[in-house]
Amino acid sequence: MPAAVKNVWARLAAYVKGFSAAQRTIAILVVAALVLGGIALASWLGKATYAPLFTGLAAADASSVTDQLTTDGVPYQLTDGGATILVPQGSVYSERLKAAANGLPSSNEGGYSLLDQMGVTSSEFQQNVTYKRAIEGELAKTIMAMDGVQTASVQLAIPEKTVFVSEEKDPTASVFIATRNGAQLTSDQVQAIVHLTSAAVEGMQPTDVSVVDAKGQTLSAVGTGAAGSGTDQAADYDQSTSKKIQDLLDTTLGAGNATVVVSATMNQNTGTRTSESYASPTGGPVALNESSSTEQYGAGSGAGSAGATGVLGPDNIAVPNGTASSGAAGNDYKNESATKNNAVDHTTETTQIPAGALENQSISVALNSKAASVQNANLQSINDLVSRAAGVDTNRGDKVAVAMMDFDTTAASQAAAALKAQQQADQQASLWATIRTAGIVIGSLLALIAIMWVIARRSRRQEREAVDLGELDAFAGETFQLPLAMDGADRDALGAGDAPTVALPTLPVEDAPTEVLTTEEISAERRRQDIQALAERDPKRTADLLRGLLDDRASV
Repeated sequence: MPAAVKNVWARLAAYVKGFSAAQRTIAILVVAALVLGGIALASWLGKATYAPLFTGLAAADASSVTDQLTTDGVPYQLTDGGATILVPQGSVYSERLKAAANGLPSSNEGGYSLLDQMGVTSSEFQQNVTYKRAIEGELAKTIMAMDGVQTASVQLAIPEKTVFVSEEKDPTASVFIATRNGAQLTSDQVQAIVHLTSAAVEGMQPTDVSVVDAKGQTLSAVGTGAAGSGTDQAADYDQSTSKKIQDLLDTTLGAGNATVVVSATMNQNTGTRTSESYASPTGGPVALNESSSTEQYGAGSGAGSAGATGVLGPDNIAVPNGTASSGAAGNDYKNESATKNNAVDHTTETTQIPAGALENQSISVALNSKAASVQNANLQSINDLVSRAAGVDTNRGDKVAVAMMDFDTTAASQAAAALKAQQQADQQASLWATIRTAGIVIGSLLALIAIMWVIARRSRRQEREAVDLGELDAFAGETFQLPLAMDGADRDALGAGDAPTVALPTLPVEDAPTEVLTTEEISAERRRQDIQALAERDPKRTADLLRGLLDDRASV
């Protein structure tokens, strides 16, 4: 090992040996924190960044893809309940291409691509079934593209066509939806799924689509549409109507001074109503077409109307009768007729009656009689406001009841007190957490400042120990500028061997007799001055020399 490195290690070891117990503990903690932080940083920097390889996979496809990744030796992570596979960023595209080459994921294939696999020998039944599967796959893919939908499955029931119109039935569809974690389909999304499915199949109506989620809830039923069951419809109506009335009363009477309960009855019957009406055009009838005819035969009443009449004989010769030439008017015949078709307004209306129509409703309003705003209020005015806000129709059987009574505010007071106590507890907890965090930060800063101060002070501190001046023979042969004269006296350059010939002046001390230094005292004083002069000229070299002397003495 080079001498310079040995000296550095020796100095570092000597420096550490000079630490006290507290300083060594702090130093060990700092070094341990640095080492652990370095290890954590290296682990974080060396960790691979994962990216999605496939999302929304079925269980069979996820198993096949993970088997391929295991074979290739690529690490992976499963998230979203196993439906999403994450791999290192650098392996995403290569593994995706390998999966595509192996036909994975196979469950995502479908739709009209099934028609590409049909041969020329396929029967009509196979063609119909494959076409239906293709439509189902395309609809499922489209529905899965919606926000919040993880998996979708569509089943179509398309009846066979028949020449008998009265026996034709509308096609129906059932849609299964599995949403993502924490997601929930809105009514608008359900309506979109219903209309998307019904519009993709010829002859299908929106009421012919049933939508069911993974929880077993019916989001849209056949015949009723996506409005839900009667109970849900009534509950939604009660909630919305109660909110409107409650907001109105809270604004006029003050919050907490009124409570509203709405109970509605919905009609769950569905059907179709067809009506026809006829009416005359405005301004009188308008003739679309008109015709007339006239028939006349006989002698008539005029002079030129005379003629022979009779019956035909054997040879088609008219045989006059006895009255043919009489010219009597009784044998004349005349018929006139007219036909006129007038335009008539003809209206035909066909109405689909869905379920969920409001049959009647009952509204109950209770007012707090202890409130000053309620005591000064007019009950009839409140009744009229509630009736108009809820759309009350007395002919339909709607009822509204408004009454004043004493409210029990015990539970509300206890809840308010508990809420206030909880808020105070949360504030105190937040304050103590802030104080604890601030204390930790301040303590860490103080500890860091203390360590820095100790290190800086120790680096500046110079320990002085009694040194055997007899070991300073290393200075022999060097020339120093010694302060042989005090109070501005001249300095002479002397050698190390000139000590016995140098006479140092005695220092006068007040109230003390003047003493003359002996030869040993003069030698000791000279060596002291030599060391002082060396320290002034080269402090670093002096310190290194003293450390070396101390180390040598310690080893002995």
